[in-house]
Amino acid sequence: MADNREYISSVGEQGSINISEDVIAAIAAAAVMEIDGVNGFATSFGSDIAEFIGKKGQSKGLRISIEDEKITVDTFVLLCYGAVIGDVAKQIQSSVATAIESMTNIAVTAVNVHVCGVTFEKGK
Repeated sequence: MADNREYISSVGEQGSINISEDVIAAIAAAAVMEIDGVNGFATSFGSDIAEFIGKKGQSKGLRISIEDEKITVDTFVLLCYGAVIGDVAKQIQSSVATAIESMTNIAVTAVNVHVCGVTFEKGK
């Protein structure tokens, strides 16, 4: 693979299967956004600048680490005011691990949830 992304690869009788970390990030992002109480992902100033100058990185608010064909996911989320943080974080961990494992058949060793802020609805 010519790009700098990490891939998880497996070789079988019919050829190889390569799954990009961007695919894993997309699966994780979809799983996180399905959870009640999650408003979105936190972004950093640096990632915004990198995107502006054309350097596409991973999905904002997610960090995927692949080591020895095991996946660790760090999520950086914004929760809705009133959400029970511990409950939402546990739902994120379960949902992300289940989604990745069911779609890739690869073990997720950890899903770390970083709550970076709380958002408030306008007009309240």
